[in-house]
Amino acid sequence: MHALTVDNMTFGYDRSIDVLRNVSLTVEQGEFLSLAGPNGSGKTTLLRLLDKIYVPRHGTISLDGTSLSSFTRSAIARRMAFVPQDGGMVFPFTVAEIVLMGRAPHSRGQVFESSHDHDVVRGVMELTDIGHLADKPVTALSGGERQRVFIARALAQEPAIILLDEPNAHLDIAHQVDVFRLLKKLNKETGLTVVSVSHELNLAAAFSDRIALLVDGNLVACSAPSEVLTEERIRDVFHTRVLVDIHPAGHRPRITLLT
Repeated sequence: MHALTVDNMTFGYDRSIDVLRNVSLTVEQGEFLSLAGPNGSGKTTLLRLLDKIYVPRHGTISLDGTSLSSFTRSAIARRMAFVPQDGGMVFPFTVAEIVLMGRAPHSRGQVFESSHDHDVVRGVMELTDIGHLADKPVTALSGGERQRVFIARALAQEPAIILLDEPNAHLDIAHQVDVFRLLKKLNKETGLTVVSVSHELNLAAAFSDRIALLVDGNLVACSAPSEVLTEERIRDVFHTRVLVDIHPAGHRPRITLLT
């Protein structure tokens, strides 16, 4: 079943320049899809279109077979969660308070959170290994800890689909792997559909079911990592010489820069 369908979609911030052109793409239910491509290729824009932050100029986007345009903002938030590159937290809310904000789409006008809301928050904090940080201000956390908090806040929405804009941005390699392992675990164990923008091609190759490659606003490939991440395509798209072989710990492609 298709969780999301993009059909011949074009988008631009003004009528003179198209940021994305005639993009058609399906995201299967329970899939881990990575969006890759050079800077300025339209990856983040596509992610925001999937979340109805932007509206296509032409074409359609459907959620579970229904046009996204017919969903209210709260209805989308109960189905999909969006994790931006930077959560932008300036005020020193505690970790528990931040995660509890994820229950807002389910409040239905209630002033106070229910016991179920608090149960959900405790569950996702345990799942993301941040329970011990519950009373700590988010401004005092490391980059990796904060990223897990924002993922926990998204999971508190109890979404079927999670959209992530470079979840490994600004993280060291250990935290990058931790975040992707967490997303893959949720994907496999709960059926969570994951759509993630990633500049780290090796991480995308290791964890994704498919990779959608965008170049200058055009979708040029969308298939298994081994079919998308070839030496010739990476050279042509990223203007970089690489060696692509098979990782010795599995059957995924591994990319090595040639200097």
